[in-house]
Amino acid sequence: MLSNPKSPRVRRVAALARKKERRETGRFLVEGPQAVRELLAYRPRFAEVVFVTMGTESWQHELDRLASDAGVQLERVTPEVLAAMAETVTPQGVLAVARTWDTPLSEAFEGAKLVAILHEVRDPGNAGTVLRAADAAGADAVVFAGESIDPFHPKVVRSTTGSLFHLPVVVAATLEEATLAARQAGLVTLAADVRGAELLDARAEGVLAGPVAWVFGNEANGLSEEDRALTDRSLKLPIYGAAESLNLATAASVLLYETAFSQRK
Repeated sequence: MLSNPKSPRVRRVAALARKKERRETGRFLVEGPQAVRELLAYRPRFAEVVFVTMGTESWQHELDRLASDAGVQLERVTPEVLAAMAETVTPQGVLAVARTWDTPLSEAFEGAKLVAILHEVRDPGNAGTVLRAADAAGADAVVFAGESIDPFHPKVVRSTTGSLFHLPVVVAATLEEATLAARQAGLVTLAADVRGAELLDARAEGVLAGPVAWVFGNEANGLSEEDRALTDRSLKLPIYGAAESLNLATAASVLLYETAFSQRK
């Protein structure tokens, strides 16, 4: 059992909370039983080691089995060691180290009908929630473009509750690169923007029924005029009450599901 929270190995694992360390090592943290379960079930070849405390939680037997089936090393650690490794203040008894991956843009868009593109999205909770909503709506991929947050940031990973491991996640250097790949794959690119045309008109025209890539901009500034020019069309989500606006994650969730409904009509 690993019992020294100040050991070099523990410090190396804890360092993966920092972007610099993730880039240099190609590794990231996966915290909590739900996320680790989805990692082992959907992306087992990327899992390197699972650290777990001794306990009687119902999920421990399942994780033991999944790790064994995947040939992934499972190590018992003390609660103090897990706390030193984890990015969260109160870890849930299990943490894994996994290798990052990078899906090529062309591969992610090939045959896709619904894709979410995040441009300059900085908040990890928003990014993770959009990724989770995209997964739930049946999207084929999620693209993190420009200076968006690292999809392997611990808070992004946690807020996806495992959806990170269900669908291709791509990092694109620029929005232009992402929209070009979408267009080449036959998807219509739609910018979610308060200055856009009416969503309901576009729905009536059948725009949402075909292959669509939604572009969602920065939480504070949205999409610039230059960003919107890279897309085929800008659409706005109507607000019927007195609310000033919707936050990014809520608006993206509605638009992704609205498109999923149209495509499955």
